[in-house]
Amino acid sequence: MARRELMPGQKRVSAGGVVADTVTVLWFIFALFPIVWMFLLSLKNNVQQTSTYFGFTPTWTNYLTVLGSKGEQLTSVDFKSAVLTSVLACAGATAVSLVVGIPAAYAAGRWKFRGAESLMFNMLSFRFAPELMVIVPLFVIYHYLHLFDTTVGLIWVLQLVTMPLVVWILRSYFQDLAPELEQAALLDGYTRIRAFFSVALPLVRPGIAAAALLAFIFAWNNYIFPLILTDSNATTVTVAVTKFLGGGGQAYYNLTAAAALLGVLPPLVLALCIQRYLVRGLSFGAVKS
Repeated sequence: MARRELMPGQKRVSAGGVVADTVTVLWFIFALFPIVWMFLLSLKNNVQQTSTYFGFTPTWTNYLTVLGSKGEQLTSVDFKSAVLTSVLACAGATAVSLVVGIPAAYAAGRWKFRGAESLMFNMLSFRFAPELMVIVPLFVIYHYLHLFDTTVGLIWVLQLVTMPLVVWILRSYFQDLAPELEQAALLDGYTRIRAFFSVALPLVRPGIAAAALLAFIFAWNNYIFPLILTDSNATTVTVAVTKFLGGGGQAYYNLTAAAALLGVLPPLVLALCIQRYLVRGLSFGAVKS
C-alpha cells in the first residue's frame, strides 16, 4: 500500500510517538502537581488549611500576612528583609565565584599537569560533601572572626557551595575553545591577559550565564549554612519559610506555602531573564562533563 504523502506543516503520527507524548504529559502533570497543591494551599484560610478538598473560597490574605507586620509577629522574622538578604548573599557569592572561578577554570582547561584531574575531582567532591561535616568548625571560626549572623559571612560560606560548580562547568567550555584562536591573538601582539579578555572570555559568555544561574540557585536553596551561621540579622528565605511551621505555637501550612512560593520568585525571574543564554549554555557545555 502506497504511503500517503504529508502536506506542508503536517507531521506523521505513530503509535510510539503517541505513547511517548502521553508519558511526557503524565510526567509533567505529576511533577507540577506539588506546585499546584502549594498554590491552592496558599489560598486557604487557617480553618481550611488542613482540608484536602479543592472546593474552597480563595483568599490572598496569606501573602499579605507573610509580607506584612503580622507575619513578622508570628515568626519574629521580617520576610521582606529575608528576601533582600538572600538576594544580596547569593548575588555576592555568585560574583565571588565568577571572579575567582573563571580564571581558575581557564587555567584548568588550558594547562595540563600531573594530578590535574584529581585536583578537579577533589574540588567537585567538596561541593557534594555533606555540609554537616564542616558546620561545627565553621560555627567556631565565624564566632571568632565576628562573621556570625552577617551578610558578609553568608557570602563567604555560600561561595564554598558555588565555586566548585562554576569551575567545573566553565572548564569544559575553555577546553572546547580552539587554542589557535588565542595563539593568533598572541601573534598579533596581544598579551596573554588581553587575549584571555578579548578572545576567550567573550566566546564563553553562554557558559558564564549558565554557571552563574546555577550557582545562584544552589546558593539560594542552601539551608544548613544559613540555619546554623545566622540568627536574626541575616536570616535567608529558606530559613524564614520554616518559621511559619511553628510560629505562635501553631503550624501555619497556608502561610508556609505562601512564603515558599514568594521565595521562588527571584531565581525564577532571573532564569526567565537569561533563558536564552541558559539553554544555549547547558546545551553546549554545562552538561558535557
